[in-house]
Amino acid sequence: MRHKKQKITDIAALVILLVLSATVLLPVVFITTHSFMSSRELNAAYGQILTAAASADESEDEPVTMDPHLIPREPSLKGYRDVFLATPDYLGKFWLSIFLTAAITGGQTVLSCLGGYGFAKFRFPGKNLLFVLMVLLMMLPLQVTLVPNYIVLDKLGWIGSYPALILPGICSAFGVFLLTQTFQSIPDSVLEAARLDGANQLKTLLFVVIPQAKAGIASLVILNFIDTWNMVEQPLVFLKERAKYPLSIFLSQINNADLSHAFVCGILAMLPVLLLFLHFKDALMTGIENSALK
Repeated sequence: MRHKKQKITDIAALVILLVLSATVLLPVVFITTHSFMSSRELNAAYGQILTAAASADESEDEPVTMDPHLIPREPSLKGYRDVFLATPDYLGKFWLSIFLTAAITGGQTVLSCLGGYGFAKFRFPGKNLLFVLMVLLMMLPLQVTLVPNYIVLDKLGWIGSYPALILPGICSAFGVFLLTQTFQSIPDSVLEAARLDGANQLKTLLFVVIPQAKAGIASLVILNFIDTWNMVEQPLVFLKERAKYPLSIFLSQINNADLSHAFVCGILAMLPVLLLFLHFKDALMTGIENSALK
């Protein structure tokens, strides 16, 4: 009887996991298959919905029809040709997003390693209070910090330029908090042994602490990359020109031109995050576990 209940429980858990997996994967499959559809097929399936949404005087009583399907009836690679070869704007936005994400992720990783090492392995007056204030700052919603950040950046004359996005992203409290927990798990005896061998603080950090905290640093890189890659509010507030928007903002404007371009650019936006996660997923899980973020 007990074995039968366990079997039923396992089957129920499997069904729930399958449903959740299908729910998560369906948008990915939807975008992928639709990227191989022709513009005519996409307009026939969803054009009326877009027209109704864009029209302010559309009658609510008039029925709107659509023809959703996953398998392309008119397979076409025109969207990929236009995005990758014919129109440079899309790839330009992609590489702009890569540059901004790499700059913010790299800068935040460096500062987080230095700050996390200081909080984890040094004693100084007001350390605990400063750490608590940093955690409270980390818990504030992004929308709360946009206004003070805007005022500071405006005084610096950076509003409308890319440093306005990079500087606040680098100075994030989350990375310091995460690596503080990671570095605290490294025994002090290891650091003492390095100092007895003649290593100074910088060498100890570079050649002893960081190699032992690779999983935590990798998890920070992945989480920060995903967050920066998908940023929306910061470019809208800090950048004045639409031409400077990264791919995350530019995607919302593509629907006005060609639906096939929108789906292909959706694939383009998913690839970096997907490849990074698949390559470092084990390090991400290990880093979060070691940081006690459960």
